[in-house]
Amino acid sequence: MGEGIVPVVDISAWTGAWTGAGTDAGANAGDNGGADGGERAAERRAVARRLDEVCRTVGFAQIVGHGVPAGLIADTLAVTSEFFELPVEEKARLLPPGPEVNRGYAPFGSEALAYSLGAETALPDMFEAFNIGVDAWPAGDAYYEAEAHRMFAPNLWPARPERMRAVYVAYFDALARLAATLMSAFAQALDLPEDYFAGRTGRAPNVMRANRYLRQPGSPDAAPGQLRMGAHTDYGACTILLADDVPGLEILGPDGAWHGVRPEPGAFIVNIGDLLARWTNDRWRSTLHRVVPPPAAERGPALRRSIAFFHEGNHDAVVECLPTCVSADNPARYPAETVADHLMAKLLGPRTLTSSAATSTTTDRLST
Repeated sequence: MGEGIVPVVDISAWTGAWTGAGTDAGANAGDNGGADGGERAAERRAVARRLDEVCRTVGFAQIVGHGVPAGLIADTLAVTSEFFELPVEEKARLLPPGPEVNRGYAPFGSEALAYSLGAETALPDMFEAFNIGVDAWPAGDAYYEAEAHRMFAPNLWPARPERMRAVYVAYFDALARLAATLMSAFAQALDLPEDYFAGRTGRAPNVMRANRYLRQPGSPDAAPGQLRMGAHTDYGACTILLADDVPGLEILGPDGAWHGVRPEPGAFIVNIGDLLARWTNDRWRSTLHRVVPPPAAERGPALRRSIAFFHEGNHDAVVECLPTCVSADNPARYPAETVADHLMAKLLGPRTLTSSAATSTTTDRLST
């Protein structure tokens, strides 16, 4: 499969999976000592430059060399399928206590992502989902306790599959480490110290969402304009997506047209979210994307699974323009706002099926 509109970027120089000449593949990604360390440092700079180019243009990349074990990925997909095969009545026991709690089960047709962009009306999206967040945090820590009712609310685990919690937490933790590595590479790409984002995203209320798109026997075709997932941008800093190699995901390209995206073997699809768009003053764009239904003439279940890891910012971090992305000729485009206020405004629209009042990063693209 060719790259298409979304380029493949090998980040192994940042993850420790690098196999440059004379370099131990398991070496510390930050080791810059000696000739091999110098070669690695140069490769890291090249990767950062490539990420900057990608984030300035399409906002999506296919990431390889990420270091997440294939066995863990396979186990996560398998347990996801087992969960979604449970009876609806059993899954419905895991409904969250309120729309502000991004945990547990979201039934088919219960959300409409278009509301996150400020839409006044939208048809329900044709997917079901299961969400988890950080599974454990230090009791008594004021930072976490302040959001224990929302962003750090307890996860809602099913009784079966019995291994789901262990597998999901292991995968969640692996993706959190990968996201932290990506943020270091992003910082270098933005001419900032590599640890710049650690104090802004290092204790983020990350969320992982498993989605299943499935046409049930006897179900009606999609209504005109109805999507499996409505067009939206992601709310956080970046998203790491694991998806089946089937059609459906589309992104809005720089040419103003929608382009289909299918994952390369072994790759994660990574995209920039609204927080980085706002931090970078639109140097990097949070790209609109959607999931379209299969053609009506194509019968059968048309199964598509995806698992999105949303790397957010610390809930008390202030989202304001980075010093390297603002000047007298390029003033700040967005007001300063806490991550918590931004995320809640974005989340509640699709959950309550009402228009979101959140600050938009897509005003010039909503007519597409």
